Amino acid sequence: MENLRESLIWLENEELPGGGKRLVFRWQGDPERLDSLVARAVGISRSYATKIIRKGAVSLDPFCAVKPSVKCLPGTEVSVDLPPAENLEILPEEVDFQVLHEDEDCIVLHKPSGVVVHPAPGNWEGTLVHGLLHRYPDIGEINGQKRPGIVHRLDRGTSGLMVVARNMWAHDRLSRSFRERRVSKEYLALVPGCVPWGEHVVDLPIGRHPHHRICMAVVREGRPAQTDFFVLRRYEKSTLLRCVIHTGRTHQIRVHAAYLGYPLWGDDLYGHNAPREERIFLHAWKLVFEHPRTGETMSFRAPLDPELVEILRRQS
Repeated sequence: MENLRESLIWLENEELPGGGKRLVFRWQGDPERLDSLVARAVGISRSYATKIIRKGAVSLDPFCAVKPSVKCLPGTEVSVDLPPAENLEILPEEVDFQVLHEDEDCIVLHKPSGVVVHPAPGNWEGTLVHGLLHRYPDIGEINGQKRPGIVHRLDRGTSGLMVVARNMWAHDRLSRSFRERRVSKEYLALVPGCVPWGEHVVDLPIGRHPHHRICMAVVREGRPAQTDFFVLRRYEKSTLLRCVIHTGRTHQIRVHAAYLGYPLWGDDLYGHNAPREERIFLHAWKLVFEHPRTGETMSFRAPLDPELVEILRRQS
């Protein structure tokens, strides 16, 4: 079976009114059954792909009778309307993450790189939400079946600290703390090159890239975003940064760093010439928030993952 990435051209990735997403791609590979192609392209099971095809959520251009067995030829455009995540049945499953603190109201955990926080197109299984439901069965009552307990998130490739609510009362208060920017979040990032400044504040809006829909970008009509960068150490060909974010936009640190001309180490989405690594060098190392019930200041730090320590070792 040919390389999927090389055979797909993504044309659209848009939110639908009322939730869900519309994904449109052009198939450039060998003829393939529609159910198999949709499952591979979107990242869902073949049985679920068959289900949404039969419900009429998939269309083809050039138009033809749409059924799971129809062959998609090179040049076929496939449109898939995915339902909102909360309408999906999420079955608990064991997922790797480390718990640093837990009480009746909240959980503080260390999310490994490679784990997606909540179900989304391309990641319907093995997410942090699946793992939370497995380890804490009662947490599913917090927010339906979409994002139980989730009040903030980390990108798939980012490791580090997260706080999760265990009940609706704590969820409301933690969510308010994030909205009011009373939570302190700091990250460690490595960038190629020797950064000439000691610190730099980027206060520029971030929104969907106008031409590359899977990317975010600094755009005039975007949402406000501020990142403070501080140099921790300069190596011969790279620089270690401490990053403080005051907002929580998608890919915020990656976008702002790339805007400055220093895309993160290993980030091939925003830095085409970035050093190739199995993961991006971005780690949520410090998290400070007020406990939702007691008001006590909760402060946590997470050491770098071993693979990031190895990358730093190679810089010396």
